[in-house]
Amino acid sequence: MTTSTTINKGDSVLHQKVLGSRRLSNYWWASVVTLGATGFLLAAISSYLKVNLLIVTDPTQLIFVPQGLVMGLYGIAGLLLALYLWLVIFLDVGGGYNEFNRETGKVKIFRWGFPGKNRRIEIDCNTQDVQSVRVQIKEGLNPLRALYLRVKGRRDIPLTRVGQPMPLKELETQGAELARFLGVPLDGL
Repeated sequence: MTTSTTINKGDSVLHQKVLGSRRLSNYWWASVVTLGATGFLLAAISSYLKVNLLIVTDPTQLIFVPQGLVMGLYGIAGLLLALYLWLVIFLDVGGGYNEFNRETGKVKIFRWGFPGKNRRIEIDCNTQDVQSVRVQIKEGLNPLRALYLRVKGRRDIPLTRVGQPMPLKELETQGAELARFLGVPLDGL
């Protein structure tokens, strides 16, 4: 499940945890890129030193210039990409929560960003300013299924994670639950 919902304090607070970059697919791709880039770099070093550093194949037969050199550049580029992917996972970029509190009349949207002055992304508004919950569904080659909060005087605020589209049933359930909780209409279905 990508977003977990908790209602507590006498059904007056709705708290939705939003999954960021700590998804299984991101761990998979970071691992694959790390292994591949390490293989390329070890092949380049093996061709230079004429010592086999790999278990699978024997790159000592490669001529260092140009094959070994190019493999080394691919290995370094791959390791830099892998470092970036692992850093994004470690920092949990995009992770956070949505909190809707009927007692205080406040809505708080929180996400983690990249390091810097905007690392903590927080959006606060009043529940009375919320006009509707909007569902956006776009099918095709690059599908999009997302929930947005339409607030007076602001752009639509995204409530769901970025990346893989949510299943339609889960999207509809979350949108209807949130609209019912806030007492606003559900747009886009």
